[in-house]
Amino acid sequence: ESAGKVEIVALDKTGTITSGEPKVTDLKPAAGHTEEELLRKAWALEKKSEHPLAKAVVAEAEKRQGTVLCLPEAEEFGALPGNGLEARSGGRLMHAGSGKFIRTLTSVGADLSQAEEELANQGKTPLFFEEEGELLGIIAVADVIKEDSPEAVRQLKNMGIDVVMLTGDNERTARAIGAQAGVTDVIAGVLPEGKEAEIRKLQQRGKVAMVGDGINDAPALTRADIGIAIGAGADVAVDAADVVLMKNRLTDVPAAIRLSRATLRNIRQNLFWAFIYNSIGIPLAAGCFIRLFGWTLNPMFGAAAMSLSSFSVVSNALRLNWFRLYDAGRDRKAEEADISDVLARFRVKDSEAASPPGTELRLEIEGMMCEHCEARVAKALEKLPGVLSASADWQTGIAVLWVSQPPELAVIKQALEEEDYLLKGLASDRTGKASAGEDTDANSGLTKPAV
Repeated sequence: ESAGKVEIVALDKTGTITSGEPKVTDLKPAAGHTEEELLRKAWALEKKSEHPLAKAVVAEAEKRQGTVLCLPEAEEFGALPGNGLEARSGGRLMHAGSGKFIRTLTSVGADLSQAEEELANQGKTPLFFEEEGELLGIIAVADVIKEDSPEAVRQLKNMGIDVVMLTGDNERTARAIGAQAGVTDVIAGVLPEGKEAEIRKLQQRGKVAMVGDGINDAPALTRADIGIAIGAGADVAVDAADVVLMKNRLTDVPAAIRLSRATLRNIRQNLFWAFIYNSIGIPLAAGCFIRLFGWTLNPMFGAAAMSLSSFSVVSNALRLNWFRLYDAGRDRKAEEADISDVLARFRVKDSEAASPPGTELRLEIEGMMCEHCEARVAKALEKLPGVLSASADWQTGIAVLWVSQPPELAVIKQALEEEDYLLKGLASDRTGKASAGEDTDANSGLTKPAV
């Protein structure tokens, strides 16, 4: 019943709109090189790396089979925190990493610089490759949207439902993914515990359904009028939801709402037939029409009429067996919720935004190169005792923690190093001041929060 009355659908990005796994989307070889050569040498370099982007490059190369058979895996492999990778293959030194890093080793032409900017604006991560000072090209990797996401968003909008995307990604990446999926209302940079608060604000303008798949989505799924979990997501998200999409496809969201509306419509029809039979039959059986019209009712006809009433109601209910869940042709627009003023509140300046509970701790981290690095850093930090939530921004190199009790700096440093990232120290807050009370750790040379 609640699903049929939904006016706003809030969609998580990673694993809901997108597949949740980075994939190679573009190959841009430099002049004098081919896509096959670029991918083959990228495979040799990336094969030993554990980074999600490296795995995406390796998977694409191995999918093409013949491109990976001519070169041995890299030797003298090493990660360069904050920059990329370095290794030798066939005796030749190769590097992979960000455009900024590769430009310190070789020149990048105007055509590839323009391609880099265009790829970044599309929410993709451009990886540069060079060999012995010669640029090989760019391989773009991104968390691609699911094939049915744009269609699901289109159907929801045709049903008169406002669609909002919630994500912890930076604004540019979020806008790019939203544009591909057809979502115009995007709320980016959301801390994990912040999704629940934003669902509460959206509820000021109508009934809200939240669709998610991760642990961070569980509070929002519980807060929403209807929580819809992706079946392939985390168990805690499935447990917190009211509806579970077993086939892991987003078009099941409008299908669920469509089925709910059809069921409610069927219930109203059944109530009509039940009441019309009783409102006519009972007064007739009681003799109320004898003096007026001389009408009477034989008990046998009364029993038959009552049976016919039940037959009509049951038969009408069974028509739902033929209901076509995925037929959007008969969708009727509900009254659209006006959420423009609510969404405007999400676009306030950071200094005006409400802070989550706990104490803010800002860390400067070296080694993040993309949004997938952001997710790995946040996940590692959230496992630490005393950390309520964490978010990271690879472009600024800053991670923000909300803590009930600041963890030891050495513990933070170890957790990050296990994921191949380097803690440089505490970062200044938005006002330029140092993070909450701090002193210096003489042993590590880093500043640490005063407990």
